[in-house]
Amino acid sequence: MPDPASAIASWRFALPHTPVAVPLARALVRNTLADTGTPVDRHAAELLTAELVANAVQHTDGDEPIELVMGLAPTGQWQVEVHDRDPAPPAALRDPGAQSGPGAQDGPGTQDGPDTPNSGAPDPREVSERGRGLQLLRTLSAEAGYRSTPEGKAVWFTLPTGAR
Repeated sequence: MPDPASAIASWRFALPHTPVAVPLARALVRNTLADTGTPVDRHAAELLTAELVANAVQHTDGDEPIELVMGLAPTGQWQVEVHDRDPAPPAALRDPGAQSGPGAQDGPGTQDGPDTPNSGAPDPREVSERGRGLQLLRTLSAEAGYRSTPEGKAVWFTLPTGAR
């Protein structure tokens, strides 16, 4: 994923490290896409953003804000990142086999590698109600992954523009 600093246009929002961050993030995505007229699947953008924010709230300790960064990448895709203070990658993205692409490296802490469908993923009908967020991420996004940041990590996804 391109560095958010290289985005054509980007927006950053600090969200509270509480469950209220999830509907706030959905509203921020919905309003930003509507205000900018960005032609992207808005339902997918809201859903995937909500999943990443919910994961950050649930799986990271502390009360430091979660940062939502979204924007139009130079590639023309809509990109969303959710930053938190925990450096550990999301469990489903730790598998080096799930990381591929030009920036991928082997082992935990892989940076900037897109997430690709995992043929060894459990059947969604056979897993609990929890743990489906990253499966949604794999299914609905053009690319997804994580990268380390000086403060922790950023989990990201991109969506193609051109569809509403």
